[in-house]
Amino acid sequence: MADVTVIGAGVAGLCAAYALCRAGLTPRLVDRNGGPGAHGCSWWAGGMLAPFCEGAVAEPAIVNHGASAAAFWSEVTEVSHRGSLVVTLQRDRGELTRFARRTTGHTLISDLAALEPDLSAHQAALLFEQESHLDPRHALADLTHALATRGVAIEQAEVMPQEIKGPVIDARGMAADLPGLRGVRGEMLILRAPDIRLSRPVRLLHPRHPLYIVPRADGVFMLGATQVESADRRGISARAVLELLSAAYALDPRFGEAELLETGADLRSAYPDNVPRVTIKGRMLHLNGLFRHGYLMAPALATQAVNYLTNGIKGDLVHED
Repeated sequence: MADVTVIGAGVAGLCAAYALCRAGLTPRLVDRNGGPGAHGCSWWAGGMLAPFCEGAVAEPAIVNHGASAAAFWSEVTEVSHRGSLVVTLQRDRGELTRFARRTTGHTLISDLAALEPDLSAHQAALLFEQESHLDPRHALADLTHALATRGVAIEQAEVMPQEIKGPVIDARGMAADLPGLRGVRGEMLILRAPDIRLSRPVRLLHPRHPLYIVPRADGVFMLGATQVESADRRGISARAVLELLSAAYALDPRFGEAELLETGADLRSAYPDNVPRVTIKGRMLHLNGLFRHGYLMAPALATQAVNYLTNGIKGDLVHED
């Protein structure tokens, strides 16, 4: 018999199920699509565990809780602890200064050749040495495997929270249709550029088309991501492809010769303040509003939900409806 039912096997639901196991509880994990895949926004994430960079525009809770995400993920999957870089084109150097003022945890690097030889054409950057990154698809698979070794399999079924007896953790994202929740469209590309070598995520501060590039294995890179206030679920737009590729080309012209492997678009669920939360509605806990901080904030959200279920402790991300 399950102690808690978790609905949704994206990054939030998987983290919740794992946190329940760590607390000695037995979860039932249910998802209408079965295991993780291209049907969910967790599949299309960049995988950056970058709380200090996010602090440039995010609330303090993102920085504070995001700092512990790498330790959580390191229990179940490979995490690269090489930091992240923020760069600008020479004409936009002022953007780097402004970004530095809005963030902490960085060092100004004046010689990039020692860190990333392929970025040596850029004269300066900010190194956020405490940040990390992972491959989201590997992380989802590894977390699913970690649950399976604990006897927790993903059950493919369409269920509604109110139909289930006992405690329920609802981690369905946009499908939960909660008050105040909105969709924020994100679009991204996956390229293969074997001649380009980067060992850490790079953010390009561009006044019109900001870009992040996350390296993966075998010369593969994730490029992202647009941020559009829209609930449109169509495939990626031609404009997004042009903007992302143009920014990447400005960073390194060799991206113009890269092989385009995949394009993706999906909706991130977000609350008005863009801070995720656990919303308590009787015996139901809604884990939602991860916005663009899925892998960064899902561990904290899951941990606070489980602490409430086991000890009645309300963390700062837990709210009563």
